[in-house]
Amino acid sequence: MRRLREGDREALDELLPLLYSQLRALAQSKLRMERADHTLSASGLVHEAYVRLLQQQQLNAEDRLQFLGIASNTMRRVLVDWARSKGRLKRGGDVIHLNLEDLNRELGFEQADEIVVLDEALDRLRVVSERGAQVVEHRFFAGLSVEETATLLDVSTKTVQRDWTMAKAWLRKEMAPAP
Repeated sequence: MRRLREGDREALDELLPLLYSQLRALAQSKLRMERADHTLSASGLVHEAYVRLLQQQQLNAEDRLQFLGIASNTMRRVLVDWARSKGRLKRGGDVIHLNLEDLNRELGFEQADEIVVLDEALDRLRVVSERGAQVVEHRFFAGLSVEETATLLDVSTKTVQRDWTMAKAWLRKEMAPAP
């Protein structure tokens, strides 16, 4: 991890095989939101994220959990870029309602715009509560447990639970269709 933080590109090449199964599990978690015949496989998502990670000057990960958090966020960006490239979000259209209680079920190809809407809502949440947005990213996108998220963010599990509840409520309100 030290070599990675110092910008040693070979360190990422050495780290990838060690964490590949965990990265693939993260990718599978993210792809559960996609249609079953999505053109990007879990391995493909890991490899696309790897290419993007290689393009960064340095990765500031202190440990395995922080690295997985960075990788998870990178995978999220890959999927959001994919959704945007599909042009699913209609310009000037109404806000799309996304039921946060159903976020863990699969999202189909037709719902690529919902990924973009969620991404944009997370960006707005980040302004209100940086940690709340991080909790959503780690819990929902990375599939981390409350305990793992607490460790990664260096807070208590109660704080994560509180932030998770607040973030879900805020996103629900933010993403609700206009009356």
